[in-house]
Amino acid sequence: MFVRAVVTGACALLLVAGCSGDDDPAPEPTGNIAVTTMRGALLQAGEIGPTWAAPEQSADPDQLVSICGGTTTPPSVPPGGEVVASSFVDEGQKGAQTLDQTALVYGNETLATAALTALRAVADGCQANQEVPATVNDEKSEPAYTETVEIKTLDESGWKGFVVVRHKKYEPKHPGTADIAVAILNSRNVVLVDTYAIYRLNNSSPSPNFDADWQRLVGSVVQRVS
Repeated sequence: MFVRAVVTGACALLLVAGCSGDDDPAPEPTGNIAVTTMRGALLQAGEIGPTWAAPEQSADPDQLVSICGGTTTPPSVPPGGEVVASSFVDEGQKGAQTLDQTALVYGNETLATAALTALRAVADGCQANQEVPATVNDEKSEPAYTETVEIKTLDESGWKGFVVVRHKKYEPKHPGTADIAVAILNSRNVVLVDTYAIYRLNNSSPSPNFDADWQRLVGSVVQRVS
């Protein structure tokens, strides 16, 4: 149910972005990308699916989502840029989905490249395998789980960077999985941090459409930026 809503919204955007009657390749973009351009490029709830909505609590604008997962601290936003962010959730009885989109708009390409390099350094320090004990406190209640982390090079419509793909499997007495993709891409003066996660309750199998879903969501954003 959850995945179908994501696929429908993302596919529609990709079809619109990809339609062209001109067989000639598009010219190479030049100049800085404006803040207003990135604000308009980020997906809105209705474009993803009918059951998506803004979360009740806003995220800290100075902090990004966790890249490495586990008990690691989420990185701060690399300094020098303007932050444009948009987050949405889709919650139900069988699980939930989240989408966190953050565009870091810098004054020039040099600053953006430095930001991408800093975030890649964080990713390169991630542990490939983690075992995390159960956490129960005032802010969080989560069963014990194991988590694997894989880093892949990414090139999406000329936006270059990497994606950190994480898979969490919860202990048998609390069956469930979580699949998370943190895509970090750079084009000209912008760094895009796009994080999609899907949580499945009472189901020990990963989401079968996870890879296709996060790639559609990322692609839908970057294809809007000329």
